[in-house]
Amino acid sequence: MKEMLLAIVVATSLMLPDGAPSPQPVPPPVAVAAPLTDRWAAAPRGSSYAWPTGERAAVLRGFEPPSVPWGSGHRGVDLALEAGAPVFAAADGVVAFAGTVVDRPVLSIDHADGIRTTHEPVLAAVAVGDVVERGELVGTLVAGHCTSPCLHFGARTGPRSYIDPLLLLEDPPVRLLPW
Repeated sequence: MKEMLLAIVVATSLMLPDGAPSPQPVPPPVAVAAPLTDRWAAAPRGSSYAWPTGERAAVLRGFEPPSVPWGSGHRGVDLALEAGAPVFAAADGVVAFAGTVVDRPVLSIDHADGIRTTHEPVLAAVAVGDVVERGELVGTLVAGHCTSPCLHFGARTGPRSYIDPLLLLEDPPVRLLPW
């Protein structure tokens, strides 16, 4: 509010009566970046997710949630993709992690809706803190996750709350229920 009032005062102080010459040229306004209050202030907003493979891909292994948070399971899906293929951001977001976990490269992106998507094994073309847009190239698939080349794509809503990432990519089925 203070900034708006200051802008109005400055703007009105520069007004001259009709026909009066300006004593000196008015300099162009200077853009000042506002401080970021959170990591999403600079991130573009998007509402839908796209396939990180660039197009629909065959699912080689589906989502298998564990019965308990520490139990075994498959916390994502394996999508058919050749080693060396580009990997794309599924939605607008901010790169949260780009590095090695155990023995393979992993890339994680935080999205404005609270979901974090993970991609492995992906050699990142982006760095932590980078703002990415849906469909933007974020890395290259390398071999190492499946017996045949694949991209492991995961999604979670919290440290131990994994969801089926296919739910983000595919339209939900429409079912009409009788009244």
